[in-house]
Amino acid sequence: MADLGAADVEAILALSEQPAPRVLQDKGVALYFEKPSARTRNSMELATAQLGGHPVYLQPAELGIGSRESVEDVTRTLACYHSIIAARVFDHGLLQEMAAVNAAPVLNMLSGTDHPLQALADLLTMKQLTGRLEGARVAFIGEGNNVSRSLAQACALVGAEFVIASPAGYGFEGSTNDPAEAVKGADVVYTDVWVSMGGEESAERRAAFEPFQVDEALMALAPDAWFMHCLPARRGEEVTAPVIDGPRSAVWRQAENRMHTARGAMLWMMGVTPQSGSGNEQEEAEGSTRLFGRAGHVDHPQMAADRI
Repeated sequence: MADLGAADVEAILALSEQPAPRVLQDKGVALYFEKPSARTRNSMELATAQLGGHPVYLQPAELGIGSRESVEDVTRTLACYHSIIAARVFDHGLLQEMAAVNAAPVLNMLSGTDHPLQALADLLTMKQLTGRLEGARVAFIGEGNNVSRSLAQACALVGAEFVIASPAGYGFEGSTNDPAEAVKGADVVYTDVWVSMGGEESAERRAAFEPFQVDEALMALAPDAWFMHCLPARRGEEVTAPVIDGPRSAVWRQAENRMHTARGAMLWMMGVTPQSGSGNEQEEAEGSTRLFGRAGHVDHPQMAADRI
């Protein structure tokens, strides 16, 4: 999210709700997964297909990136076949290395520090449910992690207020330790699992997070708020079943919007602008230097950066 400006986010969200031009017709999109994800894989594969492209699912054993073969060589090879290289990785530095090769646009599907595609889906969901982004208040109850970090950055870009309540030692600088205070006046109450994939679970950690469960009593303090969760969820831990399965839960809309915003992000990366209406989006994407240069090659190192 740090690589996006407010206008970029606005464009991606607009593209996410518009008909999909087939700018990836007969083109490949590499989907490299170090960390499995049902929502990310399904949303990215379907979004790619909706744009006319062919998603190719790749796992670490197939690429041997950084071990059997250098990051640069793997990236250049993938760029021979794919118009976009999307990666879901543990180390954000790997994304930066791939982008620095300057061979193809690199899309961050998640890293240890960022989850921009989730944040974009969250913004679209908030906009659809509340009718606004600027001035909306988001209360995140839980850890200062990749999800909350990207959401905080996204809120700052669109003029929304973001507040996070975390146990001591698990939040960001300036976090509150009081969930009840955080949710007052919230338009959205958001939480995530107490232990992320690959994280360390312990009795001490669980004890620290137990007072931060989102239950009916906490939601009652924000009577007009929607509940959001990036999933997967553990009912009875970070959220109770009556909340996540209740009438104010937006989690399934969020999940669907992962597909729409993945499509919008790829359209933006291919140089498509909202409501261009020209009917020549594919030609424009292939010939334009607005974002990524000609198809299959990135001419400007900065533009090759991990844009999303």
